[in-house]
Amino acid sequence: MTVWVVPLESNPEVLNKYIYALGVSKKWSIVDVLSLDPEMLEWVPQPVQAVILLFPCSDANEVHRSQENAELKTNPQTIPSDLFYMKQTVRNACGTIALIHSIANSPDVALEDGGVLTEYLKKTRGMTPEERGRILEEDKEFIRIHEEVAQEGQTEAPNLGEKINHHFVAFVNKNDELFELDGSKKEFPVKHGPTSAETFLQDAAKVCKIFMQRDPEEVRFNVIALTATHD
Repeated sequence: MTVWVVPLESNPEVLNKYIYALGVSKKWSIVDVLSLDPEMLEWVPQPVQAVILLFPCSDANEVHRSQENAELKTNPQTIPSDLFYMKQTVRNACGTIALIHSIANSPDVALEDGGVLTEYLKKTRGMTPEERGRILEEDKEFIRIHEEVAQEGQTEAPNLGEKINHHFVAFVNKNDELFELDGSKKEFPVKHGPTSAETFLQDAAKVCKIFMQRDPEEVRFNVIALTATHD
């Protein structure tokens, strides 16, 4: 039976409440990235551990996804063995998957002992992406926290089973390589070239701009980042 959840809103206030309930240290937080212009990116608190893009599901992106998957099957990329990647089996949970991808691949982000996310990551260490997805599907406490937080957004939550036309994807720095992690729309992690701790935000912003360029008439994009908390 397919498990459905209410989708998360790309709202830092809501998402911070969520990650803290999962056991993420309050030394880290989700913030809005208000502009992808290089000068404006300087205002985003550092260090940035991950970038999450919310984008509209469109024909242009589906065409690109299909072409990219075919290319990666023909010419597989080298993926680090310790890159945490999971498949999405819970419907509408792409926001949760993007957050897990972001936090699990950010070793500097502290997690509380015994927290929901800590226990999930311990349990799924060494599993396949598909197994990790199924374990999340069976994690009642994880799903409960998601459902509680998802109801607190500023927009009215859609009904379960309702088609959602937006999707979250995470970008992380792994061994100085920029990876796109999408457990639903993509069949594999996607490597976007070299990066560094100092240039990661700018490099991820360039990839986000490419998403936007595929749909030049669209304005329904949103970018957030997992960063050090600054008072």
